[in-house]
Amino acid sequence: MISISSLINRLPGGIAQGLIWGIMALGVYITFRVLKESDLTVDGSFATGGATTVMLLQAGVNPFVSLLVAFFAGTVAGITTGLIHTKLKIPAILSGILVQLALFPINLHIMNMAANVAINLDKTNLLISIRKVPLTILVCGILTIVLIAVMYWYFGTEQGCALRATGNSNHMALAQGINIDTMKIIGFGLGNGLVGLAGGILSQYQGYADINMGRGAIVIGLAAIIIGEALSEVVFKKGCSFYMRLAFVIAGGIIYYAAMILILWLRIDSNDLKLFTALIVMIFLAIPNFKKGRN
Repeated sequence: MISISSLINRLPGGIAQGLIWGIMALGVYITFRVLKESDLTVDGSFATGGATTVMLLQAGVNPFVSLLVAFFAGTVAGITTGLIHTKLKIPAILSGILVQLALFPINLHIMNMAANVAINLDKTNLLISIRKVPLTILVCGILTIVLIAVMYWYFGTEQGCALRATGNSNHMALAQGINIDTMKIIGFGLGNGLVGLAGGILSQYQGYADINMGRGAIVIGLAAIIIGEALSEVVFKKGCSFYMRLAFVIAGGIIYYAAMILILWLRIDSNDLKLFTALIVMIFLAIPNFKKGRN
């Protein structure tokens, strides 16, 4: 039987997962909005971060250190995509697909050829856990604020501005003496580093890593970005700062997962979630167009 209390009880878990996937969406934002490139490495690098974190936790490594390694592993995956794209002149979307395919067996090897590896929640030291949802929300909330602040600072530096200029116009960037290949490699690396970090956080939260945990991650990331941008246009009709745009990406992740919680609460078949994801993204994509039509 459907009850309001059941929905309310599920919402904190949705907020926690929304924050985690919002961090992943920040990584997607770097490639999709800053670099203006479509990077499909995400589905692989997300699982890489999760696999790396779980195996390190099993080995007794500090949970914070395991997340740093997850960030590094995701960065390596992104740099690889960037190198294939810039040095071999293969389109970014195909480069991402190639690296994503290569990461599948690599992730299996990381997890000792097991498709799923769990950690003992009672005996493993964790920063966050599905058993402590309020703590998870607090930790992830603080982490998102720190990440947004660091990204805001970085993209205001000389290198960050060069990266943004590369995304705006390759020709303009070249005219300014910017090495666009280097900037793209850095952008792909940073973006996938955040994706790997999010994968590591999710594996700690749920207590396991799965070889398919990154499947569809790019769709969720794009959904969070699009929902956040649509909301920002409603709240700030004349535009908002870069800092607020990043904050709205996180908000988009939370709203997306709140919608998923609502769908599951209504007892709609979980196999139809991807259909509803497509509908949600389509609706939010259409909102700005409807607004322009009215104007």
